[in-house]
Amino acid sequence: MDGHETLASQQTNLPEVTKMTIEEFLNSDIEGYEYIKGELIPMAPTSVEHGYISTNLSSILHLYVRENKLGRVMISDTGYHVGERVLIPDIAFVSTDRLPADKSKASPVPPDLPVEIVSPTDTLHRIEDKVFTYLKAGTQLVWVISPGSKTVTVYRSETDITLLTRIDTLSGEDVVDGFTCQVAELFE
Repeated sequence: MDGHETLASQQTNLPEVTKMTIEEFLNSDIEGYEYIKGELIPMAPTSVEHGYISTNLSSILHLYVRENKLGRVMISDTGYHVGERVLIPDIAFVSTDRLPADKSKASPVPPDLPVEIVSPTDTLHRIEDKVFTYLKAGTQLVWVISPGSKTVTVYRSETDITLLTRIDTLSGEDVVDGFTCQVAELFE
């Protein structure tokens, strides 16, 4: 261990600098972190169940979006500049007219549809904070998938929120025009 590395950063693989400006973060090569209020927030590895749900939805959504030439579907690890944050949704849809020209960096605009899959380490406060940050930045639709209850919460605004169960149909509404799938498909 050299003089610049702390035992904590060595044990947890945290970068030495955990506070920086958003510009520094966007120009860095640091991966696996979200940037929230000046701090780097590590993204924990997800569960197998989380992976199944993510793969199910991203596959269905990707095929629909590609077939209809609506834009792009991206999985986690893609960062989005959302206000004074850089967030990494589990799945995101960006319409063709909003795709960034520079694909070598985080997207300078929030996704049209971010999807968050609740992990055992997530808190309601953290998830809602991200949802409302997206909505304040102009995102029209956010889906939050809860593996435990096998539900999807659809957020259109702070007051327009719908809970869907396995018997319901999930819709892309006017954001992913024409897209639908059974909520139950996500948990197969």
